Amino acid sequence: MARLPSSVLFACTFNSIRSPMAEALLKHLHGRHIYVDSVGVRAEEIDAFAVAVMDEIGIDISKHRTKTFEELEDTSFDLVVSLSPEAQHSAVELTRTMSCEVEFWPMFDPTAVEGSREEMLGAYRLVRDHLRRRILERFPLNPGGSG
Repeated sequence: MARLPSSVLFACTFNSIRSPMAEALLKHLHGRHIYVDSVGVRAEEIDAFAVAVMDEIGIDISKHRTKTFEELEDTSFDLVVSLSPEAQHSAVELTRTMSCEVEFWPMFDPTAVEGSREEMLGAYRLVRDHLRRRILERFPLNPGGSG
């Protein structure tokens, strides 16, 4: 099994849905072993539907403070995972000043779904569950660990 990175940055367009979900999921799974942060190309307030679907699995992201690449306090990451094409461009730009791996995980933007509240929540759940699967694949839990 590949060694886990010591620090991971998730990036998306607004740091209000996909990257905060990914940050919270990875922190939930490996927060004691990996430093995790998230960022957006631009910042908007945390999305209420994102908060709701993460709450469904027992993870609270309601206090997440959105930020942009320019607002990052620490720019030393082993891995940057971009979740949108716009964020991918900014992530690649980071490699000019920082030695890190960049991975592109194109992730559907659930705000593109229109319909009832339940239909919209369904789109957010799909993104959450897809992120959880990708994170578990990329950052597997230690099968020999306690728990």
